[in-house]
Amino acid sequence: MNSEFIVAVHAMVFLHHKTGTISSEVLAQNICTNPVRVRRVMAKLKKAGLAETHEGRANGGYAYYKSKTVTLGDISRALDVQFADSSWHSGDRDNECMIASGMSDYMDSLYGKLNEMCSDYLNTITIADVEEYLKKKKDPVHTQNSAQDPHLSSVTMVNIMQLCI
Repeated sequence: MNSEFIVAVHAMVFLHHKTGTISSEVLAQNICTNPVRVRRVMAKLKKAGLAETHEGRANGGYAYYKSKTVTLGDISRALDVQFADSSWHSGDRDNECMIASGMSDYMDSLYGKLNEMCSDYLNTITIADVEEYLKKKKDPVHTQNSAQDPHLSSVTMVNIMQLCI
């Protein structure tokens, strides 16, 4: 995963919260990054139909829509995010050792499963859900009672580890 996902989620939640048109400068200030970076990320979200742009010197900027339906999964797909990935592989497929010859395929399969699980999980969280978490000042990752959080009750580290083995 790269930081584009973080910038995109932050921007979309801020746009959802503020409503109306917000400039890339204002978004960048809230995200604590530069406007060029925001424009690059927002261009991808616009291309995917997740954000609108409004032209104009005085009122130009970005607006968010579809607040009830856009998920973090939609954002990750728009940015082509791979949450688990490696450009390097250990071993050698042509090696006679079963470990050396099979490890890269196993790891690719593992990364594929992890990405699928991340995508499935992110498909359950809307931009409105993220704003709601922030309004309540809850930390969804460290919530003591995950039964209160419908997103966390279905995915646990134990479930993830079982799928990876």
